[in-house]
Amino acid sequence: MSTRPSSSCAGPPEGGSRLDRPVVVVGSLNLDLVVNPERAPAAGETVFAPRLDQFPGGKGANQAVAAARLSAPVAMIGRVGQDAFGERLLESLRADGVATEGVSRSHTAGTGTAVITVDATGQNRIVVVPGANAEVTPELVEAHGPLIASAAALLLQLEVPVEACVRAAELAAAAGVPVILDPAPAPAEPLPEPLRRNTWLITPNETEAAALTGVPVAGRCGAEEAARVLWAQGFRQVLIKLGGEGAYLFRGGAGQWFEPFRVPVVDTTAAGDAFAGGLAAALHRGMALEEAVRWGMAAGALAVTRPGAQPAMGNLDELMTLLRTGRLDA
Repeated sequence: MSTRPSSSCAGPPEGGSRLDRPVVVVGSLNLDLVVNPERAPAAGETVFAPRLDQFPGGKGANQAVAAARLSAPVAMIGRVGQDAFGERLLESLRADGVATEGVSRSHTAGTGTAVITVDATGQNRIVVVPGANAEVTPELVEAHGPLIASAAALLLQLEVPVEACVRAAELAAAAGVPVILDPAPAPAEPLPEPLRRNTWLITPNETEAAALTGVPVAGRCGAEEAARVLWAQGFRQVLIKLGGEGAYLFRGGAGQWFEPFRVPVVDTTAAGDAFAGGLAAALHRGMALEEAVRWGMAAGALAVTRPGAQPAMGNLDELMTLLRTGRLDA
């Protein structure tokens, strides 16, 4: 028998001005080490890349920056090491206006890192060393319960322990805060029932949707079936991101397709994180979900036109131009 979320599942918070409420992100902070070979190496093969770039990253921090660039107030909850990488990441977040009081420093683990290969087509492959991100615990999240309860929206990903995400979602749902779960990286095990119950919207890409449902998703093929399976698992709203094929929203037993923005692709690394930030920034402004999805898609489209993760995030003027004209410049 499928499980459906109860009527108490979180929705947009009531009381107070939404513009006074921050977007809160519980998630990872990494230093990204990026190489750009012409193509990814096969097993046992060595290839050359012209350079090694270092960018501030981590799915959580990327989403925080994406929302902040779109003029939303943002607060980050996470953990970094007592090292130069950690200090660099905190300085980068503050430079974009993200509140970092919720980011603690580990005395035992280094700052998380990610090794990213981006080929000539802009497609990426990522290996993450969690480091201090693995120390984001339910207890650490609990310490920031009042901040989570004050949020316009809570963004979660899976680069920190899932137990921490479960607790954050519980705190948010109890306060009527919508929880947006980006299930990346794709989990090897089914997501815990409390996380499914308390998630307001889950936003997998093709790979993640297939991992969560067992349904092959190749472009639009399989997306509708995968969305129905996720709905039956207890997610009351499902948004499957399909890159250049657009996105599919399923809720209340009905689905809706969203057409993509056509832009030149340089690097897809930050597309999903930019989507989450754009979606949250729109919800912060009180927009309906359909309009928020368009904001997310526009933010993702802007991000793929530039290299890196946080450096690729667009600003509000760029996003409004793309939404208005369908082009990168007016």
